[in-house]
Amino acid sequence: MIRSMTAYAGGERVTPWGTLGCELRSVNHRFLEVGTRLPEELRALEPQLRERIAARLSRGKLDLVMRLRAPEAAANLQVDEALLGQLGRLAHRLTSDFPNLQVSFTDLLQLPGVTRGEATDAAALQVEALALLDQVLDGFVEAREREGGKLSAAISERVDGIERIATEVRTLIPAIRDGQRAKLAARLADLPHPVDPGRAEQELVLWLQKLDVDEELDRLGSHIVEIRRVLKQREPVGRRLDFLLQEFNREAHTLGSKSVDSRTSNAAVELKVLIDQIREQVQNIE
Repeated sequence: MIRSMTAYAGGERVTPWGTLGCELRSVNHRFLEVGTRLPEELRALEPQLRERIAARLSRGKLDLVMRLRAPEAAANLQVDEALLGQLGRLAHRLTSDFPNLQVSFTDLLQLPGVTRGEATDAAALQVEALALLDQVLDGFVEAREREGGKLSAAISERVDGIERIATEVRTLIPAIRDGQRAKLAARLADLPHPVDPGRAEQELVLWLQKLDVDEELDRLGSHIVEIRRVLKQREPVGRRLDFLLQEFNREAHTLGSKSVDSRTSNAAVELKVLIDQIREQVQNIE
């Protein structure tokens, strides 16, 4: 199943040092580009986090955000009462110099060194972070695959339309050839001097060969078979699909340039519209 490059997933994990949160979101990009926002406790883990992501994803501009929220109830919280007392006396003494100075008890508690919680086990926290990332990555890949299924259905619908148009053009070709032959015969009959029938037939054959689109229709049919095969693959196929669309567009352009009938000209335009619609979808595929 193909994957979209646009997705989001998130999750949380409770640890002895607080609740660890993780979010992954991505948008389209030609290559894999990962941006990170990590708490200070996990800065050293960034290379491993990037490796985990690169092992599961190949394209997209990703944002990885991890947060560590302190426990709501901290029974083991310790207060440096001596430092707190010094800060309180200092604030009281400075009120004469700064009449508008207002310092609350909670303000003092937030100052560095006043409170101390349980020391963070950096190695254990990193293990928890990697486990959480794996969990979020599972959901992230599933989200990409769900969106990829929708993209695949939209592309398949348009590929069916391309096949229908190609079939219609193929059925029109014999009638178009007969019509061109009749037009040329009528023009030759209007000439003041007779034309050698053998030479006229030879010129007609050469002209019709230049207008022949059987090869283009055959190649278009091959591309249709190939794009349907690619859509069933599980590995990243975005670049392969983009290349196939270039081939589709080439055949549609040639069909239009060789057209001598409004019906095939309209068919070429419809083909290009469908191909452009597929290209819009492919730009979002990993």
